[in-house]
Amino acid sequence: MIDHETIQRIMDAARIEEVVGDFVSLKKRGANHIGCCPFHNEKTPSFYVSPSKGIYKCFGCGEAGDVVKFLMKHEHYTYPEALHWLADKYNIDIKEEELSDEQRERQTERDGLFHVSEFAQKYFADLLWNDEMGRAVGLSYFHGRGLSDDTIRRFGLGFCLDQWSAFTDHALKNGYSETVLEKTGLTIFKDPSPSDKSDKSAPSTPSAPSDKSAPSDKSDKSEKSDKSNQSPPSHRRHYDRFRGRVMFPIYSISGRVLGFSGRVLSSEKQAAKYVNSPDSDIYNKSRILYGLFQARSAIAKAGKCYLVEGNIDVISMHQSGVENTVASCGTSLTVEQIRLIKRYTPNVTVLYDGDSAGIKAALRAVDLLFAEGMHVRLVLFPDGEDPDSYAQKYGSTALQDYLASHEDNFILFKTRVLLDGVKNDPIRRAELVTDTAHSIALVTDLLERAEYIRQCSHLLHINEETLNNAVSKAIVQARQKAYDDAKRAEAREPHPSADSDPAAAPLPPTPSPEAVPSAPHPALVAPPEVERHLVQLLLNYGNEPLHQTFAAPDGSVEETSYTVAQVIVSELRNEQLTLSHPLCQRLFEQCSLMVDLSGHIDASRFIESDDEQLRTFAATLMMDTYTLCEDSWRKKEIYPPKLTDNLLQDVSDSINIFKSHRIAQTIVDLREQLRDADPDRQTDILLQIQQYTDIQRQLGKALGLVITPKYN
Repeated sequence: MIDHETIQRIMDAARIEEVVGDFVSLKKRGANHIGCCPFHNEKTPSFYVSPSKGIYKCFGCGEAGDVVKFLMKHEHYTYPEALHWLADKYNIDIKEEELSDEQRERQTERDGLFHVSEFAQKYFADLLWNDEMGRAVGLSYFHGRGLSDDTIRRFGLGFCLDQWSAFTDHALKNGYSETVLEKTGLTIFKDPSPSDKSDKSAPSTPSAPSDKSAPSDKSDKSEKSDKSNQSPPSHRRHYDRFRGRVMFPIYSISGRVLGFSGRVLSSEKQAAKYVNSPDSDIYNKSRILYGLFQARSAIAKAGKCYLVEGNIDVISMHQSGVENTVASCGTSLTVEQIRLIKRYTPNVTVLYDGDSAGIKAALRAVDLLFAEGMHVRLVLFPDGEDPDSYAQKYGSTALQDYLASHEDNFILFKTRVLLDGVKNDPIRRAELVTDTAHSIALVTDLLERAEYIRQCSHLLHINEETLNNAVSKAIVQARQKAYDDAKRAEAREPHPSADSDPAAAPLPPTPSPEAVPSAPHPALVAPPEVERHLVQLLLNYGNEPLHQTFAAPDGSVEETSYTVAQVIVSELRNEQLTLSHPLCQRLFEQCSLMVDLSGHIDASRFIESDDEQLRTFAATLMMDTYTLCEDSWRKKEIYPPKLTDNLLQDVSDSINIFKSHRIAQTIVDLREQLRDADPDRQTDILLQIQQYTDIQRQLGKALGLVITPKYN
């Protein structure tokens, strides 16, 4: 673990303009640097780097973050890898934090799982190439599937002997413990039965397990006579999980072996076709994509990822020149796997078999992909074909041509498929419209969503307004569900105490959907200028002191000092005012929490946030895209004031303008109530309007404005 002090040294030494400049051609413009964005294609530079704030922001695609986020996004590094890269660049020695006994024990155990997994991969690969049975059975199988030797070696494929515990005994003799073998799932251990304990002459080899892939009696007897197959001292029965299977190692993004998928080669119907490693401390099948280690560079380069169903499909696609291909690891597609792909590209083309099962699998994946903001297309192969069989039958060139010419839009495909089964049933047609609306509602890009509405309304033979209303309703329902889920999660989370670390405090939940318009999405609407400016003051000048003098009762002059953040937070809290824009309000609430816990605001917290929308919005507010050229003015002996020269007045005016806007809206609401109110209630409302009008005049006087109330 890199300790916090070393991380801070790295962050202090790193100069964002130097790091970004290693990958992007930058030109100085005022206090900032500007260049063409490396994350999307553009001809006019819109990518800004602020050395003073240590952030970057693209006003074209919206990407934003600090120096670590840049490396993670551009080079696809993990957080520790980015820190190590920066440490190497600035010649900083990485100081590892000393682990506690519990942490050290856990780390040792994790290291053991990694080591035995890598040991197993080398063992299985060695058997495939150098063992007589491995070559005759395993290597012949892979060659029969059309895989070349180079491809087999690239993916580290192997073979596990059809013997009871050949691998386990080999691993135990090489010093690996039962614990790591069991936790990785490479070996299955069972306690001996009572009859075995009473019969001391009983052989140490376990009884055959229930699956049909167990070795024959002949091989079992030969193992009994082999001293290397004696039980370990605990006398626990053990056998190899993957015996008699060809092996597909599963790698992490950085290339470490995490687990295995084994395919049976026997014709026994009761034997599972594929057996996968169970979940462990290093392997979680819902968070891993098969082939991503080999495909990550190709995905980033092509800007597209092909998603297939099986391991062999991935390998065949790679061998056919389509290297930007991955597959889920023995599970239905998960949100975590989609986010792995999104680290490299938002564009996914799903390849499934053309049979009914393949179509259903494709339809199940669509909503998850769109919910994560992916741009999804689909390729269906002819019935009975898959990427592997198609490549073997027609060759790699034909496969690539087929992929290029048969891509289909996912939502339009889904609509057409479901429409075929509806016919003239009005109830099922209404259900189809609702289903389609829910899928379109998941599309986050407004222009893309509008195009889907246009095309799908044509397919469904309904007008665009009807489908648009259904989509808006689905958006509101989804937002309400998300809000309810957030409230339930908030209720389960303990409230941070005054002694807690503000950097660890969770971001407040998004305000209730009732408080914001239903469409378009409120986070995509530009905030009122006064709210935007208040949050800008918090992020850019929140820790700046404000000094104000006043006359004491005894006639002396005294001075008070508060920070900008303390003034803004206390003023809005005292009046119980909230910001109408969701992102502004979330930033304000988190800043308020920081002020409560530490007395100052750490704006870098928002730039480091995993919430892309919040991070981008904060970076936009913090980035100064226009810089005053002071040298030019000085030549003319004109010295324009700096932003901080009149900070107290700026803060005071901004708060008063915000209050005035809110009061004006309150007066409008009260007048609406006045129209339908009972006579007794009308007097109270008129009194409230008069009180708010007086306050509005006072605010106008403080601002140097004359506010004349308008009466309907």
